[in-house]
Amino acid sequence: MRKTAIALALASALGAACAQSSVTVYGLADLGLVLESGGPAGSVRKLSSGVEAGSRLGFKGTEDLGGGLAAYFVLESGISMDTGANNQGGLPFGRKALVGLKGGWGSVSLGRQYTPLFLALDSVDPFGTGLAGASTNLFAYYPTSGNARMPNSVIYNSPDMSGFSGSIAYAFGEVAGNSSANRQLGASISYEQGPILLTLAHHSTNDASGSDSERTTLFGGAYDFGPVKLHLVFDTNRGTGSVRNDDALIGLSAPVGAGTLMVSYIRKNDKSALNQDANQAAIGYTYPLSKRTHIYTAYGRIHNENGAGYTVGNAIDGGTGDKAFNLGIVHKF
Repeated sequence: MRKTAIALALASALGAACAQSSVTVYGLADLGLVLESGGPAGSVRKLSSGVEAGSRLGFKGTEDLGGGLAAYFVLESGISMDTGANNQGGLPFGRKALVGLKGGWGSVSLGRQYTPLFLALDSVDPFGTGLAGASTNLFAYYPTSGNARMPNSVIYNSPDMSGFSGSIAYAFGEVAGNSSANRQLGASISYEQGPILLTLAHHSTNDASGSDSERTTLFGGAYDFGPVKLHLVFDTNRGTGSVRNDDALIGLSAPVGAGTLMVSYIRKNDKSALNQDANQAAIGYTYPLSKRTHIYTAYGRIHNENGAGYTVGNAIDGGTGDKAFNLGIVHKF
C-alpha cells in the first residue's frame, strides 16, 4: 500500500512537471518553380525554396514559473529546401533565436528577432511579403542596408488591450567606445478589431560611425468588407547620404472558390536627383489542399524608370529580372 502511494505521488509530480513545461518541434516546407525574365543576364528558370514563406525548422518551448509568469524560447533555422543549405547567411538559427519572459503584462524577449517595422508591413501586405507580389520588392523596410531581423535585440510586446497592442525594440551596436554605432531602435502600435486593422511603425538604424542613420516610418491598414479586403500602405524613408523615397501600396484580397486571390499595385517615388521611380503590379492565388498544405501561383512585373534596377523577388530571393512567375506548394508541420 505504501509503495503504491509513493508511486502515485511520483507519477503525480512527474505529470505536474510535464504540464509546467513543453517543447514543440515545428516547421514549414516551401518549394516552387520560379521563372524570371527581364534581367541583364537573360531569363532564368529555377526551383526555389521559400517563395511564399521561408522554409524552416523550429523549436519553441515554455515553462510555467508560477504566478502567471512563464519563460519561453524560440530557435528557428531557415532551410533552403532545394539544396539543404541554411538561409540567412548560413546561420544555424538565422530566422529566430530568442529567450524571454511573458505574463499578463506582455512579454520581453532577447536575441535575434524581427523588427516591429517588418512585422507591421507583413501584416498589411496582401501577399504577406511573399510570392512575386511581395511588397519588399519595392518597399524599404530598411532604406539602404540592414535586415528584417535585429541581432542583439531586446523587444517588449504589450498584451492586447481592447484591440490595441504595441512593441518597442532596441538592438545594441556592440562597438567598443561608441554605443551609438550600428545601434537600432524600433517601435509599432496596432489596432485590430472586427474588420479593421491599422498599424503604425518606425525603425532607425545608425551607421558604423553612429553619426548618421537610416529611418523608415510606415502607416498601413486593411478593412474587410466581407467579399473583399482592402489593403493600403504608405511609408517614407530617409537613408544615409541623399537617399530619400516614399512607397505606397493599394491591394485587394478575396476568397475565390476555396482559395484566396491577391492583387496589388505599388509605387515608389524616388526623391533623389536621379528620380529613379518604379512601380509593381502583381496577382496571385493560393488554394488549400488540407489544413496544413496548399499550392500557390503568382505573377509580378516591375516597371523601372530612369535607370532604376528593382527586381521581382519573393519571400527569400531578391530576384534577377523585372518579371517573375511562381508555382509551388507549402506544407506546414
